[in-house]
Amino acid sequence: MEASAAVDSSATMAAFEVSNTGKLVLSSPSPPSLREELVGVVGKAFRPRAASGGRAPRCPWALTALQCVFPVLTWGRTYTLKSFRSDVMAGLTLASLGIPQSIGYANLAKLDPQYGLYTSVVPPLIYAVMGTSREIAIGPVAVVSLLLSSMIQNVVDPATDPATYRSLVFTVTFLAGVFQVSFGLFRLGFLVDFLSHAAIVGFMAGAAIVIGLQQLKGLLGLSHFTNSTDIVSVIKAVCSALRHDPWHPGNFFIGCSFLIFILITRFIGRRYKKLFWLSAISPLISVILSTVAVYATRADKHGVKIIQKVHAGLNPSSAKQIHLNAPHTAECAKIAIICAVIALTEAIAVGRSFASIRGYKLDGNKEMLAMGFSNVAGSLSSCYVATGSFSRTAVNFSAGARSTMSNIIMSITVFITLELFMKFLYYTPMAVLASIILSALPGLIDIKEACDIWKVDKMDFVTCLGAFVGVLFGSVEIGLAVAIGISFAKIIMQSLRPQVEVLGRLQGTNIFCSIRQYPVACRTPTVLTIRIDTSFMCFINATYIKERIIGWVREEVETSDGKARERIQAVVLDMSSVVNIDTSGLTALEEIHKELVSLGIQMAISGPGLNAVQKMKVSRVVDRIGEDWIFLTVGEAVEACLTEHKGTALEC
Repeated sequence: MEASAAVDSSATMAAFEVSNTGKLVLSSPSPPSLREELVGVVGKAFRPRAASGGRAPRCPWALTALQCVFPVLTWGRTYTLKSFRSDVMAGLTLASLGIPQSIGYANLAKLDPQYGLYTSVVPPLIYAVMGTSREIAIGPVAVVSLLLSSMIQNVVDPATDPATYRSLVFTVTFLAGVFQVSFGLFRLGFLVDFLSHAAIVGFMAGAAIVIGLQQLKGLLGLSHFTNSTDIVSVIKAVCSALRHDPWHPGNFFIGCSFLIFILITRFIGRRYKKLFWLSAISPLISVILSTVAVYATRADKHGVKIIQKVHAGLNPSSAKQIHLNAPHTAECAKIAIICAVIALTEAIAVGRSFASIRGYKLDGNKEMLAMGFSNVAGSLSSCYVATGSFSRTAVNFSAGARSTMSNIIMSITVFITLELFMKFLYYTPMAVLASIILSALPGLIDIKEACDIWKVDKMDFVTCLGAFVGVLFGSVEIGLAVAIGISFAKIIMQSLRPQVEVLGRLQGTNIFCSIRQYPVACRTPTVLTIRIDTSFMCFINATYIKERIIGWVREEVETSDGKARERIQAVVLDMSSVVNIDTSGLTALEEIHKELVSLGIQMAISGPGLNAVQKMKVSRVVDRIGEDWIFLTVGEAVEACLTEHKGTALEC
């Protein structure tokens, strides 16, 4: 008796659960309002986390807010002398690479050498107390330097008006920092994702070649050169300069000699991990040796181009040079947002790659805040846009950096160099700076990754190729526009034609799956089950989905005429993938329902998302279809249709 009662009870519960699942779908809670969503976003950004144990601090909000903005307050409490020794060595090694690179990148940005060094002093200090990456090295980088020079020179020529050009650089840097801070505060990190991985690979490769071509000016010692960055203009400028302008082969000899030296030391450093420091200090050794050689031989008197005077001392204030109400503010804002996104993309990619090696998680929003405040502070102290450098971060990692203290050590070292050693750079040849920049470019060209993209996704490769060709034969802006345009075209194409699949049941289960993907799945007689594979059924795809479903239904009706046992009695729409729906999607559902009613076919819907359910209820689509025909799962919908029309499921 007890066993029988238990069986009856189980059967009753099962029947109750099945019959009430549709009501569960329709009684789901209302989605949050716009105000609640905005409050939730701000709350997540600033709400303190609950303490994991121990006595709660007296001012938890204040302490958590400070730790959120300044992560140094968290890791600084457990910082040890051993870690400090490792960071000192890493910081000194980093400075030996960063000093010559910063001078070269300033030249690439069409600024005086000291501005590159300034950018290696203030931004690293700010990032050290606000950043979450332990290994990333902050400072000027090649791609951002190229972005600034190529775009700002279209507004003001740095050769004819260097003061206004510098003012625009500082204004762009300030606005880029403001944009980056805004991204972090309002959790707008998705904007960085507008540049897909494939687009970044192509853009970086194209930018590397453009940067390399730009270095021909220093490598050949040319006096006149084009401001254009496309490959055709640069090659024409080189050919014209070689025909008409005198050039000294000493520049080419110095540049190539030290380029070979740097590449050899890099090969040795990669082959023998313990000698990583050799490749790190080779740029500094190149600067010292070339400077001594030019001074000893007075090669500057015989056509070798040199840096000449470099201003020494601490960063002067540039606050008065930032103009937010000038005639070029709109152009500065456009350039700033491009630089902000590119800088964040590079920094976060570098930071995450090394964080994964060390086994910790990088906080993307905090990184945006740290980068933003670093650039805002930098813009006020004669710095231009700074971000994380892959080559210097790799050196910092190999040198054993344990925290952002290595950035502080590097900053102090660069400051000492600014104070004491700037006069020794007078005879440094421009060719050696070109060789240092050229040596850093191979790391930006990832042929293997481009080949992998081709193998995996041909459309992604088209995006990669579009960015590469756009930068190489057009400009930086054209390359970015082409990459983003192709990416959005790909998304629109996929949204226009979402997958609409006919489902079948796997034998002996209640699992329904695509009969195209799984041919072993068998159709249920008299019931056509269709899955809509899109998260947003909207104006862009609603008509296509409607026509595809109605077309299948009409085809089924025509082929089953005269065969009463096989005639379609019901259509089940699996909307478990449909998270949201707009008015066009609702209209499409109504038209599908009307068409099915005219054919004497019942319509059922299973598993729609929360927002989709709410909109279907408000628009009274649920009332027209009938509340009894909304189900939680496909299996329940199919069984209900079979029961209603006295059908029997195919044994499978």
